[in-house]
Amino acid sequence: MTGIAASFLREGNHAALQIDYACVAGRRIRYAVRHGGPARPPLLILNGLGANIELIEPFIDALSGPTVVTFDVPGVGGSPTPPSLYRPAGVACIAAGLLDHLGQAQADVLGVSWGGAIAQQFAFQFRSRCRRLVLAATATGALMIPGKPMALLRLATPRRYEDSAHAHRVAGELYGGAFRWEPKLVARTLRHVRFSSRGGYYMQLAATFGWTSLPWLSTLRQPTLVMAGADDPLVPTINARIMQWLLPDARLAILDCGHLFLITLPVESARIVEAFLTGAGGRPPRRVRATRSTRRGT
Repeated sequence: MTGIAASFLREGNHAALQIDYACVAGRRIRYAVRHGGPARPPLLILNGLGANIELIEPFIDALSGPTVVTFDVPGVGGSPTPPSLYRPAGVACIAAGLLDHLGQAQADVLGVSWGGAIAQQFAFQFRSRCRRLVLAATATGALMIPGKPMALLRLATPRRYEDSAHAHRVAGELYGGAFRWEPKLVARTLRHVRFSSRGGYYMQLAATFGWTSLPWLSTLRQPTLVMAGADDPLVPTINARIMQWLLPDARLAILDCGHLFLITLPVESARIVEAFLTGAGGRPPRRVRATRSTRRGT
């Protein structure tokens, strides 16, 4: 791999998550790499709406094995806000360009929430470069079963990233799961936020306006793991079941948590993802339960 700067987020049992910048598809992109085993393709993680690299770090820390690659999309975190709007196809090209920059021909791809749309687009647009696909807390875009109206209304503004008091008030209603009964999760999550600009947030929100994978989802041949939270106000579980039904080679795992189960249940989520990526253990359990004592925050 090339061009990794000496910026480290955390040391632990695994290699440090290293931050750098690259010019990809004509844009300056902030990206991160956590080095892993060379025998496996890297895992490319595509983050959610307004979510910078650091927000997914608890899940990355829980993974053992693959090299992990992720990046801030334009206008989010440390990637500058672009002068014009972009679409999922453009972000998929950035992801492919970043893999080129790192000398990687193929990757496993995990998309969470908004990033799940980009992951589907990448798997469709760059079929040979996506070995396996993981779709977490996501749906088919404009043509989906919508979440609760108030939760979607909260999502339409980046206020939760700018106003801590507001974030504490709306977190349970917005994300569901452990955020309903563990207020400390909000503070632990917010400390990872690196908010860029309202313009960047609205650009990201507009990028998937009118986008849907329904016309071509059934053409994807990559083995796919669909993950959902049982208490997700934003993306009802029925959307995961629809995607599982449409995808030719898909399996489903439902976690007893909310929209941010990769953050609130990082160990359980990582275990399911790793078993899928390595082909170990057959199909994942259809329902993953965890007592409150095993739930971890960020």
